[in-house]
Amino acid sequence: MGFRKDFMWGGATAANQCEGGIFEGNRGLANVDVCPSGPDRSAVITGQKKMLRMDEDHSYPAAEAIDMYHHFREDIKLFGEMGFKVYRLSIAWTRIFPKGDEQEPNAEGLQFYEEIFKECRKYQIQPLVTISHFDCPVHLIEAYGGWRNRKLIDFYLRLCEVLFRHYKDYVTYWLTFNEINMILHAPFMGAGLCFEEGEDQEKAKYQAAHHELVASALATKLAHEINPENKVGCMFAAGSAYPYSCKPQDVWEALLTDQENYFFVDVQARGYYPSYAVKRLEKKGVFPQMEPGDEKMLQSWPVDFISFSYYNSRCVAAPGGEQEEAEGNLFRSVKNPYLKFSEWGWPIDPLGLRITLNQVYDRYQKPLFVVENGLGAVDTPDENGYVEDDYRIDYLREHIRAMKAAVEEDGVDLIGYTSWGPIDLISASTGEMKKRYGFIYVDKQEDGSGTLRRFKKKSFEWYKRVIETNGEDLGES
Repeated sequence: MGFRKDFMWGGATAANQCEGGIFEGNRGLANVDVCPSGPDRSAVITGQKKMLRMDEDHSYPAAEAIDMYHHFREDIKLFGEMGFKVYRLSIAWTRIFPKGDEQEPNAEGLQFYEEIFKECRKYQIQPLVTISHFDCPVHLIEAYGGWRNRKLIDFYLRLCEVLFRHYKDYVTYWLTFNEINMILHAPFMGAGLCFEEGEDQEKAKYQAAHHELVASALATKLAHEINPENKVGCMFAAGSAYPYSCKPQDVWEALLTDQENYFFVDVQARGYYPSYAVKRLEKKGVFPQMEPGDEKMLQSWPVDFISFSYYNSRCVAAPGGEQEEAEGNLFRSVKNPYLKFSEWGWPIDPLGLRITLNQVYDRYQKPLFVVENGLGAVDTPDENGYVEDDYRIDYLREHIRAMKAAVEEDGVDLIGYTSWGPIDLISASTGEMKKRYGFIYVDKQEDGSGTLRRFKKKSFEWYKRVIETNGEDLGES
């Protein structure tokens, strides 16, 4: 009973939210670098405002982030002290190919990640690498239009081949795209899309999504050919949709929401466009253009496992109602009256994780991996940098408890869990530093000031004990 003996406990980060050093090591400029903090951020990440260069009127949190570029040895040592079995990180595409369409990779970028992987090995930490975590070179956006252009498949596969070959001795777990379903909600971050006036935005999104789906299948093929030990997963933003009431119209709306959410994984895991997606995309006139052989590619190389982020469930009502809207999330939902909410308005629903795990496993019958889960909160350190974050411990304890029940009582095949942001980092959705997730406090403030010193929070020792006992000792509730 309980979690498997080789269960992979750890934490997850993204290069653009923690790495910094965007002008070092011959790195190129990426879409995530030019997403500013402040009121313009939402318009940029949704593709409604074109911003492909930095200016003096905005601040760009990814430029320095928490400067893991210079602190990774210190940070990985702390992960090792917690007992991490796995560290999920992402590759900054523009560290390897600064423009994205070069023939030869950047040696400095390759060396940087090799040093990270060597450091992980020192502490027996297995890397889980996201190849593209909201990451597209600006040059590919300017010259090709981002993922709306099929040529990006070739550029992406060139990146994949370099990674699979160069890091063959260090990495065997890969994710092709982070939260691939976010293309529909944050298309600039998800696919490098900036919309032109009068453009059919939905058609552009689904065309870009198709190109990413084909790229994911071909990357899976390539990974298996280069190293048969490689395991390739997809990754999506999960969270089951609850109907606001038992009114059939609300139930139907929740079903449609779940189908939209699962569509990308249906293709990546099952190998074909599901019939509901075909009908609806054709009816809306946004079914993507396919090339001969695309369907065969998707069918031939499905992913090996399913990974997802879970922060909350969603509550959905039929259009036209007067229910209160939920805040703080790119996914439209109404406020669930039965749940408490975080400081950013996200519902807190541990049982929802168990429900989601069951639904995903029932749907695909493939191993699952929870690769993001955590509580964003304002932490107040004492004079020594120590944070009493019992609220974070409570949140994680209840979610791990629900996860454990899904394994023990429901038979879900779960291979690992990486909490989001084991060290404080900048927020993808808002660009804020004050929205902290970590077990490790970073002295970096909202205005960019701070020493960048690292301090262990109370949750650090708690999570260390969770890993030591393989999830058996979750502390007092």
